[in-house]
Amino acid sequence: MPLPFIPGWRESRERERRTRVVIEGLRREPDTADVEWLADAAANGDRDHARWELRYARAALGLLVAQRDALDDRTVAELSRAWRDRLADDPRIAADRRDLAEGQFNERLMAYREAMTLRGGTLQAADRVGRCLLAFASDGARTAGAPLAYAIEMLQKYADDAAELLRTTYGEARLPEDVKPSVLKGQ
Repeated sequence: MPLPFIPGWRESRERERRTRVVIEGLRREPDTADVEWLADAAANGDRDHARWELRYARAALGLLVAQRDALDDRTVAELSRAWRDRLADDPRIAADRRDLAEGQFNERLMAYREAMTLRGGTLQAADRVGRCLLAFASDGARTAGAPLAYAIEMLQKYADDAAELLRTTYGEARLPEDVKPSVLKGQ
C-alpha cells in the first residue's frame, strides 16, 4: 500500500523540475549578434548594458507569456519566485548590486507588462514592447526607425520561444471537441 503523501510529493518534485527547466530557458544568454546589434543601435556601444537589457527582456517576456498561457495560477507564482531566487544568487551580479538588479528587472517587467496590455492609442503592442527595449538600452534616446523593426522581431522571438518552452514543459490546454471555452468561464 503506497504511503498517502507519495503522490503529493511526486507532483511537487515534478513542478519543481518544470520550473527549473523554464527558468533555465529564460536565463539563456542572448545571442552575441543581438548584443552587438543592440549595443550599436541604442546603447552607445555598451555591450554589457545591451546584454543585461536582453537578459531582462527575455525573462520579463517569459514571465508575461507564462501569465497569459499558464495552465494554472501556481505556474506563474512558482516561476516568479524561482526567477527572484535565481536573480538573488546570480554569479554575474556583484553581491552589493543585487537589490539594484532586482529593482531594474521589476521596472522592466512592469514596463513590458504595460506595453503588452495597454489598450487604445495608435501603436500596436509589439511596437510598444520594442520601444521599451530601445528606451531601456538608450535611456529613451532612440525608439523609432530601423532599430525598432529589429527590436520588435527579436522580442517576438523571445515571446514565441517562451511560449514553446512552456508548452513543451507544462503541456498545452486542450478542451474536448464538444466543450466551448465560454462554458468553463461560468464554473
